[in-house]
Amino acid sequence: MNKTLLHVTFTLDEGYYALELDAVERITQAVAITPLPEAPDIVLGIINIRGRIVPVVDIRRRFHLPEKEIEPSDRLIIAHTLKRTVALVVDAVLGVIETPEDRVVKADTVLPGMDYVQGVVKMEDGIILIHDLNEFLSLEEEETLETVIMNNTKGVK
Repeated sequence: MNKTLLHVTFTLDEGYYALELDAVERITQAVAITPLPEAPDIVLGIINIRGRIVPVVDIRRRFHLPEKEIEPSDRLIIAHTLKRTVALVVDAVLGVIETPEDRVVKADTVLPGMDYVQGVVKMEDGIILIHDLNEFLSLEEEETLETVIMNNTKGVK
């Protein structure tokens, strides 16, 4: 029997992307982001979500898409990795899709070396890249981010 996978789909420019539904905590409107000095290039800064300091990750940079100012119509996907909660800036959230597991092509067969892409799904209106948030930050980026957050949020409640 074929397992069905659930993914939250979103857009960046004209591209379609997805995250496993289990990784998504919530979706919210874009908010002001506090810059985080010395953070990895992929981290835009931090936000406070109900008392939690959450790094905001710019996935446009990871996919080498053009830079774009954050607009009030943009969305933040609050999601969790094995190590931390992160916020991803996206243009729009399309919703949740159900995909039969056998329709997901493993990323390494299509995009070798892109560890942060878990799989690819061909849809009627395009291709969706499924992100693997646990691989999204490199080990070096993860360690740098941890140090920078600790150094810049001491005494912050």
